Amino acid sequence: MHIDEIANVGWQSPGIGVPAVPSASRLPPSATHGLLSIPLQTMDSWIFWFLLLQSIFQFPQPVGDGIDDATRQRMEAWAKLQEEERMRLELEVERLILKQGVWDWGDLVYSALWFGRQEHEEENDHVNEEEGRFVEGNEEGAANAQVDDRNEGDEGNGDNDVHGEENNNDDGNAQEVAAHAQVHAGVEVDEHVLADNIGRMVMERIQWPVQDLLSGCQWTTDVMKDFARFFRRVLSDTFYPVLQEAIGVGSAFEGWSPREQDVVYQVLVPMTPPRGHSFHLELDTAGQRRVRNFRVRVQQECTCGEAQRGKDMLCFLHQPEEELRAKQDPSLVDTLCSDSYLDVHKTARWFYQLVRAVWPALLQSHCWRLVMLPSKRSCQFQVTNGRDTFRIEILFGVRQDDTDVFVSSEPREAYTCSTVWPESYAVAEVKFLKYMTRRAPYGSLHLKCLQFFIRLQLGLGFSTYTIKTIVMHLLNVIPESQWRRRDFVSRLLDISESLRTCVEERCLYHFIVGNRRLPGVIHLPPDVQMATYYNLFHDLEMDPIAHSQAMSQYVDLYRSLRRIIDNED
Repeated sequence: MHIDEIANVGWQSPGIGVPAVPSASRLPPSATHGLLSIPLQTMDSWIFWFLLLQSIFQFPQPVGDGIDDATRQRMEAWAKLQEEERMRLELEVERLILKQGVWDWGDLVYSALWFGRQEHEEENDHVNEEEGRFVEGNEEGAANAQVDDRNEGDEGNGDNDVHGEENNNDDGNAQEVAAHAQVHAGVEVDEHVLADNIGRMVMERIQWPVQDLLSGCQWTTDVMKDFARFFRRVLSDTFYPVLQEAIGVGSAFEGWSPREQDVVYQVLVPMTPPRGHSFHLELDTAGQRRVRNFRVRVQQECTCGEAQRGKDMLCFLHQPEEELRAKQDPSLVDTLCSDSYLDVHKTARWFYQLVRAVWPALLQSHCWRLVMLPSKRSCQFQVTNGRDTFRIEILFGVRQDDTDVFVSSEPREAYTCSTVWPESYAVAEVKFLKYMTRRAPYGSLHLKCLQFFIRLQLGLGFSTYTIKTIVMHLLNVIPESQWRRRDFVSRLLDISESLRTCVEERCLYHFIVGNRRLPGVIHLPPDVQMATYYNLFHDLEMDPIAHSQAMSQYVDLYRSLRRIIDNED
């Protein structure tokens, strides 16, 4: 198609454009160099059509002097609407010219216009009919006004005629408003059609993983419920921790996964103290500046009153040790603790043995084969039935009061002491993402945006948690209705721009710590909610070399994103 024909197609639908992207002033230099290479013929075509429309709007043809006040008022109102439309078109031309440097205009936009052309032509025909009726209404209104003037002179019913003229004006204004609303409705429909087709084409260029996370999460949930029933029976008369129902955490239970082949279904098993014991969380401040670590001190409690009420239990504090060893199981302090602090490594080994011992009693053991995997701070195993394979990781945690924040066995650093339990926000984060998914309209792609960007940055140096944090921040401020397919490219650019800004400013705040704008369904301890913001990019502040490397990594990521959007090899 000739470039003038493409321009004509574009001007048939004023207001059509790709989803909004960050302004050129906020994009990196590599994103704006294309603005200098727009073909002169394309620019001349846009300017020609813009000046033609501008001349029509600014210099309307005269219609004669024989018009009444009512018609003049309607014409002035219509001229005002035309002036507003002209200003909107000017802004649209500036935006489209800017996008010519960012998008492959010939391939991307024209293709999207072609898909929505039929619907657009039908809308134009409908609007033209309405405009024709509007002109006829103006002519009839002028004629009626003249008849009313003659009636006023002949019959003397001035009051009635004035009311009739006002009603006629109201009808004319209503027609004008209706026609104007229909024009804008057509523009909005065309914009949505165009943006939706662009989003569809970009999504088709992405190689999405073929995963059935829902079935894997459901299988994991079911097997953990079966484990929990046997755990309660086996541990009912012991002094090991009481295991509560598992909570699905991590990417799979949030609805996305960074990799297709090695999906890990992660669950957190809350632990409560057994009879005659209590847990006390102690903040570990040794060498800690930003990450909060805790120790779980296990304290024995007096149970002499239990014996008086007929319960078969000896008091660990007031009974002789010889009698305790002869008649009662060991205390938790003597089994899973080191210096009265709950030991992660001992707990993991104990749970490992527990899972392996209980597995043959489960119905799943008849069809699935269990393979235990080595791990120091969790219990990991893999199950397979010859067709499907699931890898499950069980973490242990102690809840902070009645909140969604735990201290867990998940390691936060390369080496974590066996009695250190880092503070975990995994439950709060999965609750937030599930909450947003429930509120999102049908067809929302917020999880697709998250999964795509995390897969895009693999191998480029940014952590998965960094991208997830940025997406959660955007979900908290961008309405749920603006994450549909027609917004897909805009949201990808928002994520990219947010990452660039955070790297440049060396600052990315943690989503949970210090966030006072979380939904009410998420419950945080007061010291977490009111805490000072925790900067995930603290290392970039302290290390200029790391900051320079991060900027270089962002440029590589941005170029990869552009190649996918522009459909480049």
